[in-house]
Amino acid sequence: MKILLLGKSGQVGWELQRALSPLGELVALDHEGAPGLCGDFREPAGVAAAVRSVRPDLIVNAAAHTAVDKAESEPEVAQAINAATPGAIAREAAALGAWLVHYSTDYVFDGSGQAPRDEDAPTGPLSVYGRTKLEGEEAIRASGCRHLILRTSWVYAARGGNFAKTMLRLAAERERLTVIDDQIGAPTGADFLADVSVHALRAAMAQPGLAGTYHAVAAGETSWHGYARFVIEWARAHGLPVKVAPEAVAPIPTSAYPTPARRPLNSRLSTRKLQDAFGLTPPPWQQGVERMLTEAFA
Repeated sequence: MKILLLGKSGQVGWELQRALSPLGELVALDHEGAPGLCGDFREPAGVAAAVRSVRPDLIVNAAAHTAVDKAESEPEVAQAINAATPGAIAREAAALGAWLVHYSTDYVFDGSGQAPRDEDAPTGPLSVYGRTKLEGEEAIRASGCRHLILRTSWVYAARGGNFAKTMLRLAAERERLTVIDDQIGAPTGADFLADVSVHALRAAMAQPGLAGTYHAVAAGETSWHGYARFVIEWARAHGLPVKVAPEAVAPIPTSAYPTPARRPLNSRLSTRKLQDAFGLTPPPWQQGVERMLTEAFA
């Protein structure tokens, strides 16, 4: 099987290089592309031409415009990267008879209420990022290609920057932190997403009726404040240099920390469909975060 991975240098893309390699010949591109192959998602026609050139059996798209606040000031760029180019890729996949795996987000919802959203819940994005990610989903479905769209939330990895690393850096410098406590979701590891992708893909290729949209997040829920306290407690237990005590991490509402893009308060996603279709049991979010912290700091 020939596989084209797009967005290889991101958090999920990096883990996908590992997870996809046993499946077949892997061609992996980032935004810089490769000789004769465009990987720049600001150029839908160029990326589509790269798909035609490679002629893969499977396309995995881990590229996205994820700078949520920046997207508010450059909506055309976000639309090209998150919607137009995924749509162009999907049309090429349909023409080739290839499978497409694509990643989306809890930001396609409006974040109201407290119940976990299932895949058929009404969408209502609050930001340019959310709107363009939803447009990308819709373009993929409209293309008629065989696909898996995996919606996720609060993604982190040991490689590169993430919320936990930021909290530990600040906790080493300060004696008090303030962190938002009214946004609720599940921190989800890029390694988990990569492994779920391969597992689901194997099943879907054997049973094409499993194609469609799924929610893929770790089990459980927390706020950013709860996440920060968990990370700081772990750091203190493992002897990392932190000044702030867990009880000195003060909760604040989203309204106290205005940003250009509105964030959904409720990022809970139900994974029942994923569990039933593929026999998967997402691990507790704490387990993945501990593993990431151990890899990054221990």
